[in-house]
Amino acid sequence: MKIKSVKFEKIYYRYFEPFTISLGTHEDQENIEVRLELEDGTVGLGEASTLFVISGETVEIMMQAEKTVREMIVGEDVESYGKLFSRLQQLRATPAIKAAVEFAIIDAFCKRIGIRPYQFFGGAKDHIETDLTVGIMDLEKTLKKVKKIYEDGFRVIKIKVGKNFKEDVERVVESKKIAPEAAFVVDANQGFTPKEAIEFANILHSERVEVVVYEQPVNRYNIEGLKLVRFNSPYPVAADESVFTKYDALRLIKEEAVDFINIKLMKSGVSDALAIVHLAQSAGVQLMIGCMGESSLGINQSIHFAAGTGAFAYHDLDAHLSLDEKTFRGDFRQEGPHIYL
Repeated sequence: MKIKSVKFEKIYYRYFEPFTISLGTHEDQENIEVRLELEDGTVGLGEASTLFVISGETVEIMMQAEKTVREMIVGEDVESYGKLFSRLQQLRATPAIKAAVEFAIIDAFCKRIGIRPYQFFGGAKDHIETDLTVGIMDLEKTLKKVKKIYEDGFRVIKIKVGKNFKEDVERVVESKKIAPEAAFVVDANQGFTPKEAIEFANILHSERVEVVVYEQPVNRYNIEGLKLVRFNSPYPVAADESVFTKYDALRLIKEEAVDFINIKLMKSGVSDALAIVHLAQSAGVQLMIGCMGESSLGINQSIHFAAGTGAFAYHDLDAHLSLDEKTFRGDFRQEGPHIYL
């Protein structure tokens, strides 16, 4: 069945509250919905979401890719998705668009043959558990939010750090007291020097905080620094912003610079994300999956990918819970941290 049309549409969302990381504060989010239609009327949907400070993409840049995408795939058979994915590798400057278009192709293909996307990806699981993220905020607000998250049943909590060393230490240590049975993902978003990152980890360890992933502690380009932290941290170290493509992942694996890789479809697209899964599994590197600012439609992509591959130790798929979204559009059911397909 041939692809009849591809259309992009900008969708605007507001965050329920300002979301701050070491790279800046975000109050709203503009995403692009990709609608792909086959000749028989079957529709596949995808969503692109990005943060300029991380990927360098803007909505305007992504919208300009519409004509290029149309020329690449309209008139082609959706069943030939491998060929289409190869063509879409040209969208290196807009990986979020690549992800949205690739998933729209998969979505349409799955509807045609009567399966769901997680089954396309392997059907390893039909249930995953996500964490919930606490942005950078003062101690009082942090503890109030951690308490609410813990009471709602989340047992993995992600805390953003990297702006103020002393305050960040206090926020994480005191959060442990509020949520004694929780494990923590600590994410610096490149906010530390290698020396600061090692000291930060050692302080938390001395306070007996259970950190299961220490995410992107140093600048994305400082691979030697990342490796230094990895070999001097009591916690497993993850790369996030350091890995966009499969080639980035291969380099970090060869350099022995990480224990974990955080895959985000918005950084890599679906096809590179699959390649990174296979690389990591071959090398014994663990995986987590994250998100940017996706709505329920966009986060749906990562949920199906994560469940279908069954490849991830931790899931950070909570962006949709922070957005004031009028209509839920995901193909999943969520009960607290538990997500069912």
